Amino acid sequence: GKEVVIANALIAILTIGGQQLFSFFTFSCPCHVGQNLFYGLAFLGVPALILFIVGYALNNQTWRLVTGKSSPLQEETMRNRLLQCKLICFVFCSITGRALVAPVTWLAVTLINGSYYVCAFSEYVPVDYYGVNLSFTARERRRILAAFPCGRLVPSELTRERDEVILLLRYQSQVAGWLLIAVVVITVFLSYCLASCLSPLSFLHFRYWSSYVHNEQELFDEATEQHSRLYAMQHVKKFFGFVPGSENVKEIRIPSLREWQAISGLAFLKQVDEEHYDYSLLHDWALKEAVNGKYLKTDEDP
Repeated sequence: GKEVVIANALIAILTIGGQQLFSFFTFSCPCHVGQNLFYGLAFLGVPALILFIVGYALNNQTWRLVTGKSSPLQEETMRNRLLQCKLICFVFCSITGRALVAPVTWLAVTLINGSYYVCAFSEYVPVDYYGVNLSFTARERRRILAAFPCGRLVPSELTRERDEVILLLRYQSQVAGWLLIAVVVITVFLSYCLASCLSPLSFLHFRYWSSYVHNEQELFDEATEQHSRLYAMQHVKKFFGFVPGSENVKEIRIPSLREWQAISGLAFLKQVDEEHYDYSLLHDWALKEAVNGKYLKTDEDP
């Protein structure tokens, strides 16, 4: 839908801006044999991996997919195993596609920029780019090649060779970046085509279904907010003796020390029977304890 396209575009734009700031303030090639490769690949891969994990974590479908799978009631809803596996695979692919937006953008932008690639692979460029009139040992060649990303460390007589090596590496990096973009665009397009072909709904019916699911989720969230507030209000009223927000409160309840202890502290979600849970300590107290205790009229002097 349009919301997904807009969200993906915003993610890509923010990733591009973050990559530019990240490169400007933090990236500085060590220009040392054996360190360039790890440093460059770390800046290429680690942020992409972090963005990939964050993409999974921020997607509500991830938690819808994994939450409650160990519950014994889950077995009752999984009668058609094959259909369930197909649905899980489809949702997992959808989540993965959304999660890949930021890391793929990061990799494509960094490859087109070329700085990380130049730093990582400068010492592995074929020695032919030195020129036939210069003779160095293999160790000296690697040391000088590793220093190529840092122009100030390169001897003046190797300036032309350095420029050729940098141009070669930038060419390779930018070609890899554009190939990555092309592969991703083609894959996304073919995936949407395949999903449309396999859809049991017609085009307009599919649009109606998408609109229905969107509206149902919005209404469900509103009802959840209101229902949970009203349900919680009953328990708070039982504890304090009045409904929060009431303008004409005649009396309030004074909780005892034991009751304060009962609702304080930490608690896990507690199953009370086969169908119901206690959501909090206050909820547990309100369901177990009778309404009694000391009350104080609010129109009397303390």
